[in-house]
Amino acid sequence: MQTMDPLDLLFNKKGLFKPLLVLAPMAGLTDAPFRLMAKSWGADLAVSEMVAAQALVRGSGQYRKISRSEWVEEPLSVQIVGSDPHAMAEAARRVVIEGAQMVDINMGCPVRKIVQTGAGAALMRDAKQAGAVIAAVVGAVDVPVTLKMRLGWDDHELNGIAIAQLAQSLGIRLIAVHGRTRSRLYTGQANWQAIGQIRQAVTIPVLGNGDVRTPQDAKRFLDESGVHGLMIGRGALGKPWLFQQIAHYLETGEELLEPSLEVRMQSVLEHFDRIVCFHGERLGNQLARPHLSKYGLGLPQASQFRWMVNRSATAQETRQLIVDFYTGRLRCYHHT
Repeated sequence: MQTMDPLDLLFNKKGLFKPLLVLAPMAGLTDAPFRLMAKSWGADLAVSEMVAAQALVRGSGQYRKISRSEWVEEPLSVQIVGSDPHAMAEAARRVVIEGAQMVDINMGCPVRKIVQTGAGAALMRDAKQAGAVIAAVVGAVDVPVTLKMRLGWDDHELNGIAIAQLAQSLGIRLIAVHGRTRSRLYTGQANWQAIGQIRQAVTIPVLGNGDVRTPQDAKRFLDESGVHGLMIGRGALGKPWLFQQIAHYLETGEELLEPSLEVRMQSVLEHFDRIVCFHGERLGNQLARPHLSKYGLGLPQASQFRWMVNRSATAQETRQLIVDFYTGRLRCYHHT
């Protein structure tokens, strides 16, 4: 029996007028534990952190960062980054063999070490190469291929519409647009109206990305751009329940209260335990630190909690710090 297309299934599940809410790929952050956490709080889809195509082709073992057989994650969307069409095609084939149900092409990463290789946002400066990469990946796999991009390279090269139309013509099924150029990195305000212009220029679904930190932001973004959904990154760090709050606000117009400290603690502990299980105790204890710091923001003793977590030697010690923090029993300390 033929299985349903995962992208079609997502939209059918949400219904025609309910926007998709997606966790954005973030390097070093959107590993399997955080993706699963976001989904448990209402994200419809969570895209993996980017994986270098050349590294996958060389068999570096990077795929372990993406998935793990003990956990069911459907649909699993894996983002690959690179500028060589052959390597990108092979990388796409490999991640699909390993279980990816969707492949996302990174054409938005602004980091210097990525763009210097002609990959990420640099591909937006070379439509011919971008087209070759897209065509190679789409032709290599039989799962939906999506694209993450920006408005352009800088204010003088705003070619987002042209790239989006090219991507659609080559078989890309969905586009997520970050509302800044590469030159702006993550500074200034995301241009939601410009994303709306790209949405109007193509017939495939378009997701908007940038500066969504509250349910009210989400509503304004959707109203101003007309996109089919939102991709949320930094706004969900330390606050995965934002997806639930946005969905509730969009449906009812009412604000959902922040989770209680008890609920937060249980959620943080679940996330931490998954990180340790996935990465191992030593590495997991270190990789959990940025997440734990974000979770603590705005709560009493947050700076003290962050200071202690960053110096915690073991996973067991960190877990106890989490419990003490959320139950108001964090001990005092002195540091310079």
